[in-house]
Amino acid sequence: MVELLTVPDGWKELAFSKEDNRRGRLEESSFATLFPKYREAYLRECWPLVQKALNEHHVNAALDLIEGSVTVCTTKTFHPYIIIRARELIKLLARSVSSEQAVRILQDDVACDIIKIGSLVRKRFVKRRQRLIHPKGSTLKALELLTSCYITVQGNTTSAIGPFGGLKEVWKVVLDTMKNIHPIYNVKTLMIKQELAKDSELRSQSWERFLPQFKHKNVNKRKEPKKKTVKREYTPFPPPQPESQIDKELASGEYFLKASQKKRQKMEAIKAKQVEASKRQEEREKAFIPPKEKPVVKPKEASVETQIDVAAIKEKIKKAKNKKLGALTAEELKLKVEANEKKKKKK
Repeated sequence: MVELLTVPDGWKELAFSKEDNRRGRLEESSFATLFPKYREAYLRECWPLVQKALNEHHVNAALDLIEGSVTVCTTKTFHPYIIIRARELIKLLARSVSSEQAVRILQDDVACDIIKIGSLVRKRFVKRRQRLIHPKGSTLKALELLTSCYITVQGNTTSAIGPFGGLKEVWKVVLDTMKNIHPIYNVKTLMIKQELAKDSELRSQSWERFLPQFKHKNVNKRKEPKKKTVKREYTPFPPPQPESQIDKELASGEYFLKASQKKRQKMEAIKAKQVEASKRQEEREKAFIPPKEKPVVKPKEASVETQIDVAAIKEKIKKAKNKKLGALTAEELKLKVEANEKKKKKK
């Protein structure tokens, strides 16, 4: 069984020194990049610090504010790859990365990546980019802690600075976010991987059984058509020829009948059609037949007993109007007077 080669803990690659290339570079190399107008004020402030960091590696830098460009070129430097790192430095400065973080790219164990996300999504670009940042930048902070990378989202690009392994994870998270996969799923996976990496026994084993499996819950909202057209299978043979009238008569036997028999059959078919038409007409006419009306009942004359005396009602209404509220009637007054007289006689 073949054993996997592993890097021992604490091992670091040796730094490239002047003794490795004593003669230095013979040809001069230069790169230039443009920067937006809003970065002009910041570059003017931090330019002395950038020049100081580049001069340590024998790289000259020039800032042209008229054209809006930054140029870097080599001098008698001994590092063969430093000009490429200087080019990445000015690209990061143009993409709104702070000078303190951009200068880190000059180190040998640090790399950078500028991911173009503008062309990945057409309609919902702003919403998915905001999902990557999250309110107060909490998602970016979690990714920076898990990948040991510095991440900046600006416009249509995402810039990342850090080790090679962390950049690989950042690239995956950014692409998945643009493909409508929430970054929280990748953050959970990275947290589990970070804990598994601490165990020396699990380094040579597969981690698939520990990682969560997330399923897509998006349902296709496209409405299916009511009439589905089914495509017929392609055949090289032409369709069969339709039967003629003589072929139909030969199949049914009408071809061999006499003229009188054919005439009789036609008349019978016509009479059958007429009977069916008359039945349909009767069914239509049923809707126009009016329903039977109920007989009208004449009102009975009011009897003498039930007749209302209008004159008596008017007199009662007049008496009620003249009468004061709470006053006694004439009969009640007589009874009251008689009762008072009886009381006086007893005394």
